[in-house]
Amino acid sequence: MKLNTPITRRRALSLLGTATCLPMIHAARAADTRRLRIGIMAGEDEDLWRVIVANAAKEGPDLSIMTFSDYNTPDEALAEHEIDANAFQHGPFLQAQIAARGYDIVAVGNTYFSPIGLYSTRWKSVADLPRNAVIGLPNDPSNEGRALHLLEALGLIRLPASAGLLPTPLDIADNPRNLTFHELDAGIVGRSLPDLDAAVVNTNWALKAGIDLQKQKIGQESLQDNPYVNFIAVNAVDAKAPWVTPLVNAVHQPSTRTAIETIFHGSVVPAWA
Repeated sequence: MKLNTPITRRRALSLLGTATCLPMIHAARAADTRRLRIGIMAGEDEDLWRVIVANAAKEGPDLSIMTFSDYNTPDEALAEHEIDANAFQHGPFLQAQIAARGYDIVAVGNTYFSPIGLYSTRWKSVADLPRNAVIGLPNDPSNEGRALHLLEALGLIRLPASAGLLPTPLDIADNPRNLTFHELDAGIVGRSLPDLDAAVVNTNWALKAGIDLQKQKIGQESLQDNPYVNFIAVNAVDAKAPWVTPLVNAVHQPSTRTAIETIFHGSVVPAWA
């Protein structure tokens, strides 16, 4: 596979078979003469970014899209300047990455809000979940914490006030149904749903796993005062680069809003005014 962005040999090996390139659209660019390399997650976001690439082609910037198959690699690629921006993460995830890896990455514009959900193929409601049920959780710190807060909001567990945004199962103060938790990679937990009583799954991974978002969802986090809004991120050194505002403008278009609502079947909400 020929990648359309310069990357290191190590990255090429890590992405072999998982990185693909969307068609590139060429356009005159007022802000910058370089083609911007944007990292996104493989799947439905590819369809969304085809619309954004077309928006950008009208006035610039010129975009080249690289897809990734796991949550950790896009920030690593960004920090190493193998891409110019990425669009896949929310604030708590980025803060956890910064704390763990020392990245100097900042958000420059919102994209959408993707509520995390509790899904089950065995039970029709949260009330039906039996004692000793086995629940799947994503194992990266920010999404595991998010999943546990959802379970608390659904009345299944209680977390101490001191837990913050990044609790783990070890922080659970009360577990009245004696639930057991299986911590799995975010990309695997949805595919493991048939082997679990229920699982907390990010929307994009639920779609990739073939989960029926309407019929198999038994709980969802609230949209109100929710910190988990996805955004475009860049290296801090590029935060005021002349291409940033045109890039964000290409996202914040009516056609993008329509695409989000169509591609994600109403399960994802545009996150700009």
